[in-house]
Amino acid sequence: MTFLKAAKHADIAAENNGSHALQSHEITSASEVIARLIKNIETVIFGKTEVVEGCLIGLLAGGHILLEDVPGVGKTMLARSLAKSLGATYKRIQFTPDLLPSDVTGSLVFDQSSSQFHFREGPIFANIVLADEINRTSPKTQSALLECMEEGQITADLVTHLLPRPFFVIATQNPTEYEGVFPLPESQLDRFIIRLSIGYPDAQAEKALLREQRQHHPINEMESVTSAEQVLDLQAQVRRVLVNDAIYDYILRLANATRSHPQLMLGLSPRGSLALARAAQAHALIRQREFVTPDDVKAVASAVIAHRIIPLPEARQNRNFTEQIVGELLQSVPLD
Repeated sequence: MTFLKAAKHADIAAENNGSHALQSHEITSASEVIARLIKNIETVIFGKTEVVEGCLIGLLAGGHILLEDVPGVGKTMLARSLAKSLGATYKRIQFTPDLLPSDVTGSLVFDQSSSQFHFREGPIFANIVLADEINRTSPKTQSALLECMEEGQITADLVTHLLPRPFFVIATQNPTEYEGVFPLPESQLDRFIIRLSIGYPDAQAEKALLREQRQHHPINEMESVTSAEQVLDLQAQVRRVLVNDAIYDYILRLANATRSHPQLMLGLSPRGSLALARAAQAHALIRQREFVTPDDVKAVASAVIAHRIIPLPEARQNRNFTEQIVGELLQSVPLD
């Protein structure tokens, strides 16, 4: 059975099970919103459509992204332009060695007038949070993000505080620096649905950037083109994108291939498999389809898998080793 035929069978099964597949008008409406977002962000981030789409995949899939690149390529601008395009609340946290967990999540403050302690929210309480240079802070402070990113809440003095929705963390780090940094542990990396690298722009895009910023920065004139409520609707639509058993089997074959790979110490976790399926759903929606194909899985596989798998010590000197492994698996693992 081909994947397209399987998708139609999955559509029929979904109707029989009482769930609702996306309708054509919903696909059209979603594509219009996504196109507006991409066009708006690209008034600031030039020539990086693939990166912008990757960022939106992370957002629409309900995850968080890690931007790993050298300084000055637009990591902060990407986060700011996304927040402005959404009309969402935005906070930036500059991670430093002396940053405390309470500086991120918030703390109890004594109110003398009422003689009571009140919780003062930290900068994590925003729709879009930029965790800038996340690997420059201590593991204790890094771990303060685990509950936030996984459950959308924080717990202070045994009281749970819900974070705004949508809640999206964009963390950045410089991969070329090794002094004064605390590498993210596997448990933290596994919380990021996607890892992206912006890279240098081509000559034409950089020339356009120089021209546009000659007198002012375009982000100062940027206006929102959607809303946080529409983003929540898009996230709900992503979960309704059909994934048939053939796609699930393909994802599991990829996951098992990483777990048994002779050059890997740690393969893809079940959370990673779920992230791959969810990212593929978001990619399908961006491509205006109501079902996932193998091309959707392949398109997001490297960004989802590469930062989650851990090579053996002798292979760690090659920074692109995990990307190479994923590329080889996409060539060798059969579709059916």
